[in-house]
Amino acid sequence: MSDRNEIPSALSLSSLNPRIARFNHPGNDEENQKRLSDDLESALSHEKNELLPNETRGEEVAPKSSFTSGLIWMVINTLATIGIVFTNKAIFSDPSLKLAQLTFACFHFLITFLTLFVLSRPALAFFVPRRVALLDILPLSLAMSLNVILPNLSLAFSTITFYQIARILLTPTVALLNYLLYRATLPPRALLALVPACLGVGLVSYYDSLPPPTTTTTTTTTSSTSPKTTTPLGILFALTGTAASSLYTVWIGAYHRRLKLSSMQLLFNQAPVSAVLLLYAIPFIDTWPAAWSGVGAGRWALIGLSGGFAGLINISQFFIVAQAGPVSSTVVGHVKTCAIVALGWAVSGRGVGEWGSLGGVVVAVGGIIAYSVIMLQERGKQTLGKAPGQPVGEKGK
Repeated sequence: MSDRNEIPSALSLSSLNPRIARFNHPGNDEENQKRLSDDLESALSHEKNELLPNETRGEEVAPKSSFTSGLIWMVINTLATIGIVFTNKAIFSDPSLKLAQLTFACFHFLITFLTLFVLSRPALAFFVPRRVALLDILPLSLAMSLNVILPNLSLAFSTITFYQIARILLTPTVALLNYLLYRATLPPRALLALVPACLGVGLVSYYDSLPPPTTTTTTTTTSSTSPKTTTPLGILFALTGTAASSLYTVWIGAYHRRLKLSSMQLLFNQAPVSAVLLLYAIPFIDTWPAAWSGVGAGRWALIGLSGGFAGLINISQFFIVAQAGPVSSTVVGHVKTCAIVALGWAVSGRGVGEWGSLGGVVVAVGGIIAYSVIMLQERGKQTLGKAPGQPVGEKGK
């Protein structure tokens, strides 16, 4: 079969099912990956969008929803995403749990699988589960594990502000991967917008790793909430996590085309395999608390809350898909980024007067917002047929 020998671009694949990569597992920046799949879709010619007949596309059917209910689920999703970042940061601030990352990821994969299992039951019937061969899903499940573990390690060794800003690098990295693998290009204006985004991340990386000005008031009040600086390990995990997330984002579309599964069906197969893979590695890699009984009730409550947020993210994503178009999805994603960055800054103990890091945040967020606006404009031109026969991006020869 030629499908197994030729993996098409994630960009064209996401156009076969606009919901590809939107329903994602917790711990992952799901809105960002969804936007990447949609934005980069316009970088390929229209004829590649018809690789798959209509009857072979996924069986995922979004529930009909009013505007009000869609808005409510967007709010729930936004609050749950913000909540899970700060909850996980509080969990990782415990030295006894900071290096139990595989165990924590395994727990989240289990929550994801159970959530999907409930949604697939005949009483709800949000999607029809389909099984695939273990060897077919194994590479994607491994990429999924790295996609969660490495960013979580970055969160454990970084400030929340740096962790979130560093995720902006996912956009240019996916663009680079698609160019190297499939010669898919972006509009020149979009590429220019990514330059300040990358520069801003660099500024935040540098200034956030410097010791903050010593003050008598902030040091004592914030030391238990968030580290004052980002460590070199945090930067390393952020960069490797970006690479893993970018590869995973590209592979999602390729595997969707190859296995002919909807995004929910694909994740339903990935989650348990990823959990089992981690079970084999946990005894050799994770460092557990000396005694689990020594973990306070507050930490256990946070772990349970993190799982609850994970379930809400998964469920709300499925309802949002009925209402959120490209603009709504983009706005919600930027609201999450700005809210997490602002709240992270507030609890980090850093002052507004630290212009280096603050300037990097503004430049990075401004660049990625400009990129999103440009891509929405280009997609609108294609939709309205203002430039027939002239795709936004052309495949290189």
